[in-house]
Amino acid sequence: MTATVLDRPQPAEPLPDDPDRTRSALWRRLSLAALLVGTTVLYLWNLSINGWANSFYTAAIQAGSQSWKAWFFGSSDMANSITVDKPPASLWTPALSVRVFGLNSWSVLVPEVLMGVGSVALLYFITRRYFGHWAGIGAGAVLALTPVAAMMFRFDNPEALLILLMIAACGAVLRAMEPGAKSVWWMVAAGTAVGFGFLTKQLEVMLIVPAMAVTYLAFGPGRWLRRIGHLFASLGALIVSAGWWVLAVELWPASSRPYIGGSQNNSILELTFGYNGLGRLDGNEKGSVGGGGRAREMSGAAAEMFGQGGPGGPGAGGPGGGMWGSTGWLRMFEPAQGGQIAWLIPSSLILGVAALVLIGRASRTDLRRAYLSVFGLWMLIMVGVFSFMAGIFHSYYTAAIAPALAAVIAVSAVVCWRERAALWVRLVLAAATWTAAIWGFVLLNRSADFVPWLRFVVLVVGIVAGALMLGAQRGVLAAVAASLAVLAGLAGPLAYTVDTVTTAKQGSIISAGPQVEGEFGPGGGHGRHGRFNGAFGPLGAGRTQAGARGGFPGMGGAPGMGAPGQAGGGPGASPAGGLLNGSTPSDEMVAVLRNDADRYTWVAAAIGSNEASGYQIASGYSVMPIGGFNGTDPSPTLDQFKQYVADGRIHYFISGGRGDRGGEGFGGMPGMGESGTSSEISSWVKEHFTATTVDGVTLYDLTSPKN
Repeated sequence: MTATVLDRPQPAEPLPDDPDRTRSALWRRLSLAALLVGTTVLYLWNLSINGWANSFYTAAIQAGSQSWKAWFFGSSDMANSITVDKPPASLWTPALSVRVFGLNSWSVLVPEVLMGVGSVALLYFITRRYFGHWAGIGAGAVLALTPVAAMMFRFDNPEALLILLMIAACGAVLRAMEPGAKSVWWMVAAGTAVGFGFLTKQLEVMLIVPAMAVTYLAFGPGRWLRRIGHLFASLGALIVSAGWWVLAVELWPASSRPYIGGSQNNSILELTFGYNGLGRLDGNEKGSVGGGGRAREMSGAAAEMFGQGGPGGPGAGGPGGGMWGSTGWLRMFEPAQGGQIAWLIPSSLILGVAALVLIGRASRTDLRRAYLSVFGLWMLIMVGVFSFMAGIFHSYYTAAIAPALAAVIAVSAVVCWRERAALWVRLVLAAATWTAAIWGFVLLNRSADFVPWLRFVVLVVGIVAGALMLGAQRGVLAAVAASLAVLAGLAGPLAYTVDTVTTAKQGSIISAGPQVEGEFGPGGGHGRHGRFNGAFGPLGAGRTQAGARGGFPGMGGAPGMGAPGQAGGGPGASPAGGLLNGSTPSDEMVAVLRNDADRYTWVAAAIGSNEASGYQIASGYSVMPIGGFNGTDPSPTLDQFKQYVADGRIHYFISGGRGDRGGEGFGGMPGMGESGTSSEISSWVKEHFTATTVDGVTLYDLTSPKN
């Protein structure tokens, strides 16, 4: 069996003026520059097309740029009424950017782009350390061109920072395993990265912890007691790096800090283990879309309504199903997720197993095996959890799989390529190439009108490349086979990624690439602009442009959804927002809100964070998001709201959103967005104050009660 990379005898070092050495070094520098510069240009390309991206987070970024308390807690508004439903780490850097450069699309999104480029660069350097330059280039390129990753590196959701921290954590574990390394300190660094990952997206980062722990315990240096001690040191660093903020929030007097959004009892611990924790796994997410304990009751009806999911339903990947799609081992390959992440998953499994066989009986501490272990387990665990989680699931979550997938396929291909003298290895390379080409054809065929000739090119090129692999031991034939295999594997993801960066992505739920037939979800098809943008039912207040797809079957216009690619607005759209997209107020409305704005703590209040976000972003003043993201959080209570009004702290109540439907959220569908507190406040306002209309939006002046 082959020796480890570190132990393998190296060729004699050429003289400094050796032309072969000079040429090789030049190619390495040029290819690395192409990777990093190309990624930067790709991610920055027409970045402003995404506008405010996810206005839910953009409003919090705006708040953090104006108030240090809002920055620390991740408040939705500058007056600190309620936080977003995540810890604030992903908001800190963009908020500092906005504080320096002012509020605009670039100042919000460029930090995300830099995190994306940093992730690609970091994965390259980690991979190069153990497998060489070209393996690093391959890993970086696959990550850069994974459609869902490219999308999230241009968006202000937490994924960009989460991915960067996860790569850093796994890289630190591998450094801790190197001979002569200060292992304990590298493990402390790994734990610290995971801790800040927790402050980014809570328990999702913990999915890589088993991969890190198993790999270090199985393949780390020294005796097993020493390795266990290092794992405990890493755990301690994790607890400290995440716990300081959690402890601060828990000890801070509740009356002096914002309400913890997403919780029902104003508790960050409840948010961690409930709505953002176990609730994501079992579907029992109190306060979420789906009504918490009623989610199971709703799932069957929702699946029937959407025409998908459920046992044996179209696209079902297993026995489960519901409003968030069918569950089961095939979930990552369904229309909703396939084009986002799954292009190379089958081939990575084939090559990964072969690579582990080739490493074979290398020493226990072989770093190649450790690399494949930590990234391979990361990929498998996340695929498994995402496939079976019964709670809220969106296709963009799969961006967290992308670095592990990129690492596994790149290094496994390199390990196999170096041993292609063996016939069985060439058969594996051919099988992986054919699999990538056939699966790429299937994925591209799901969007048959998107570059219609590409799927045939991918299939033909892949079949030819696989055939050439069988005889590709050396020389020109090997180079041609490898080049064609790369082309067949990456052409589809590249096309999807180009489509993604040239198309507006706005709203709370988005997806990469072109429209896909058969995708699950409300509206049955995300289109080019986001899964739920389109003409479906009473969700907010907008109307869809002609030709837009989507919608709850049988329902009418799409309140709150707006035109494709618009954040609750666009031609023909109402200015009100909704559950998924932010509001788009007119100039007249903004002028009304800004009038005497300095006299009030909140220039307005609205039901739900997205409804409030657009008004806050446009006016530059705090708008209270009653009930948080879903409008279901008990913040503020009716008594608190009455007191704010009595004290003259709120100027207007903006109506016309979900709160006007009796608290039943999605067009009166029971259990979806139901909130007694929001409904009580809305009813009280309508009873005691007079409505006026400004450019189609209903306003109540809370400083002028009815006689």
